[in-house]
Amino acid sequence: MTTMMQPRPLCLLAWLLVASPALAAPTLPGGIIGDLQDLEQRLGQSAFDAVRERALGQAERLAGGNASDRWARALYLQLAASAEVRLEDPLAAADHLAEARGIRGVERAKADRWLRQEAGLRLQGDQPERAKALLGDWFQRHDGTREDHWLMAQLLAAESEWEAAARWVNRALEADATPGEARATLAATVLQRAGDESGALAVIERRLATANGDPEAWRRAAGLAQRLGEPGRAAAIWEAGWRRGVLAGSDDLRQRIRLHLAGGTPARAAELLTRALEEQALPDDLENRRLLARAWQAARDHEQALSAWRDVAERSGAGDDWLRLGELAYGWGEWGLAGEALAKAQALGELEAEAWLSNLPEQDGVEATDGTEDEAVNAGGKA
Repeated sequence: MTTMMQPRPLCLLAWLLVASPALAAPTLPGGIIGDLQDLEQRLGQSAFDAVRERALGQAERLAGGNASDRWARALYLQLAASAEVRLEDPLAAADHLAEARGIRGVERAKADRWLRQEAGLRLQGDQPERAKALLGDWFQRHDGTREDHWLMAQLLAAESEWEAAARWVNRALEADATPGEARATLAATVLQRAGDESGALAVIERRLATANGDPEAWRRAAGLAQRLGEPGRAAAIWEAGWRRGVLAGSDDLRQRIRLHLAGGTPARAAELLTRALEEQALPDDLENRRLLARAWQAARDHEQALSAWRDVAERSGAGDDWLRLGELAYGWGEWGLAGEALAKAQALGELEAEAWLSNLPEQDGVEATDGTEDEAVNAGGKA
């Protein structure tokens, strides 16, 4: 659960929109307007190669011309970029847009639009550092939408600039509190890496409402809660995932039990494990029997705990298990059981058992006071 998630690329193709060249430049010659419209139509008919070649040829022909030619050249380069995107060459598309926005006379609004699109394409083409610089330039003049904020967060995350990325994630979350899976994963990764595990957990928990079929989302949320020092919250998350059927199987069942034990509901852990052993959902082995004994002991159910630890000691035949049982029985005033268990521990070579045996009170109704019980339990560290 501690495996760090890598940011996934956001959808960038939709950013490259094809504007209407004819409407953008009403002063263009009629022949140029018609040609641009024809290329735009052919682009919609998937004639990507033909559009690219024609657009680039026209752009080259118009280089060095007057203001009208320069504007037409920029629009041809935009069309070429659109074709390159469809041909899955984002860096070629980015280069065309960079050239278009650098043409003298292109208005700032249009140039900035192409700059933002270029940033997305640079990221898609594995040039995150260059994309970050472009978008940073763009943000100097624009507040941007939540799409822009998510993109900037992704760009910074790609460069492992986690604290800066976290600031953009938080800006994005202000307008997009319930992002989709890819963005929620990005947000959780960034916030966690930036040290804001509480914020990461909040993002993941919000996703759980729509992540019914994704067990990793539930495991990740529980893991973060544990790292935040909230074992009870982790147990509640796991329990909810189990009840929804998202978490299943022996490994998830065992973790469910362990989380209840750690999260302040040990009796629930013991009940779950008892049923699992009875139904053979978990192996009836020494490891699980020890876990059961610890759960009953944590729940302070004297009868169940002593019975469970006796079962462990009889199964293992180990001196330290008999010593543990003896110490626990001593702390709870079960003198007869304490004497029996400590004697077996001593016979099996546990030197500590002798000191415990020498302190056993006389039998026949002697009971430990509450203070003696607590002191003895504390002294018996192995319990």
